[in-house]
Amino acid sequence: MAGSSAPRSDTDLVARVRDLQPLIRAHALRAEQRRRVTDEVVEALTDAGIFRMNVPRHYGGYQSSLRTQVDALSEVSAACGSAGFMALIQAGCAFIAALFADEAQEEIFTVPDVRVGGTLIPSSKAVAVDGGYVVSGNSPFATGCQDADWHLLTALADTGQGPPEMLWLAIPMTELKVLDDWNVSGLAGSGSNTVVAQDVHVPDHRVLPVGPLLAGEFASRRNSAAPYYRMPVLLLFCAWTAANALGLARAALTEFGERIHRRGITYTFYERQHEAPVTHLQFAEAEMKVAAAELLTADFVGLIDSRVADPAPYTTRERARIRAQCGYLVRLCKEAADLIGSASGASSLNREVPVQRIVRDLNALSLHSFVNPVANLELYGRVLSGLDAGTPFL
Repeated sequence: MAGSSAPRSDTDLVARVRDLQPLIRAHALRAEQRRRVTDEVVEALTDAGIFRMNVPRHYGGYQSSLRTQVDALSEVSAACGSAGFMALIQAGCAFIAALFADEAQEEIFTVPDVRVGGTLIPSSKAVAVDGGYVVSGNSPFATGCQDADWHLLTALADTGQGPPEMLWLAIPMTELKVLDDWNVSGLAGSGSNTVVAQDVHVPDHRVLPVGPLLAGEFASRRNSAAPYYRMPVLLLFCAWTAANALGLARAALTEFGERIHRRGITYTFYERQHEAPVTHLQFAEAEMKVAAAELLTADFVGLIDSRVADPAPYTTRERARIRAQCGYLVRLCKEAADLIGSASGASSLNREVPVQRIVRDLNALSLHSFVNPVANLELYGRVLSGLDAGTPFL
């Protein structure tokens, strides 16, 4: 079970994480090679308190503002995209765990630094039995599962009438197996392997129906009245992934700004790349794309934070717009990184050079089904055109 001596407040959380950047950056290539974040980085992030951001205060957590979460996660991502993605998934799943029945939370939050992973791909089957469910199946894309204490596994349960019900089931990782099958080109160090459940019994109090949750209904009595835990989970995921994209894109800008003073442009008269007008255009356009992505992020993060202080229901249009903003800002960050990557020369293909990894990480992020820019634009366009959004995942 995870545990640390992390500070009891998130007052300087962003600064604490920023101080870890040299360590995280130094381990980024090793994380990619071993296909999971290194133990040293996981422990350092734990000690900084990154996994406490969404843990209830009565369990020693921070309940950090969404702005703080985005800023902290972007600092991790700037040093290593895989570490940032692992951190956002586990910090986010702690939020979901706080929506489970209070009895389940007593089991999960035995320490405030507990690491909770999870997926929203219902590829397992849950069968109702007395007092709970028996679940079997594979759960792919389980980010950071080898360093997690708990996993929120998504499964479908036959209701006997109508479509199956989607459930989140909280299961200790000790009751699951891990398939070492994460061999990918982007976010390669995130350890997003497949976890396997084989006839695992899950008691009722550790089961959370997804449908009611998306409608704002959840089991926790203690947290149900707290405006903080009324933030829509899927809109939070938009913010968390935005942090990953922004951190990666900012790192690309920083790396480019340093490299252009150390290298020339081969087969030209430019002995230093920063002297060439084409570099000026490339650098400025990339920076503008990232700046636009930051503004989009600030807009919807500010809206979500404001609703915590002054609760009001989200309209379908607001939810769809946030999905679209998330996809569009990821596209902008990817375009900025692609521009920088293409301007960085063949020497940037060396695995020791962060630019090539940043390009691959942002490509991987943009392929995530919930983040995909084109799908999210279509969704928002449907709502703007007076049609149903076409998905319950708002």
